[in-house]
Amino acid sequence: VQLQASGGGLVQAGGSLRLSCAASGRTFSTYVMAWFRQAPGKEREFVAYITRSGISSYYADSVKGRATISRDNAKNTVYLQMNSLKPEDTAVYYCAATRRLTPVFGDGEYDYWGQGTLVTVSS
Repeated sequence: VQLQASGGGLVQAGGSLRLSCAASGRTFSTYVMAWFRQAPGKEREFVAYITRSGISSYYADSVKGRATISRDNAKNTVYLQMNSLKPEDTAVYYCAATRRLTPVFGDGEYDYWGQGTLVTVSS
């Protein structure tokens, strides 16, 4: 599967963004989808994942209550809605896909990655 992330940009603290990740192929619904992020000078970290059906999701504590991951299997797209953004949310955001069984929190458990989209939150 090929992934293409979009939707990043510059936003003021307290603002919102919705990231999108479009997937190629006919098997999108067989993948658990996730978002990771990497801030400058830091390691890539887990943000959220959503199960194949979209019924269940899991969030990192750092974004819990401010982020919502969702997916539209008919459109082969996964989304990340981020609200109440903080400067510490500044990072390149990556979408990723895996066929492993949940829970899947580690980036080593994901087999396919998008190219990343930059989110910059100004204070």
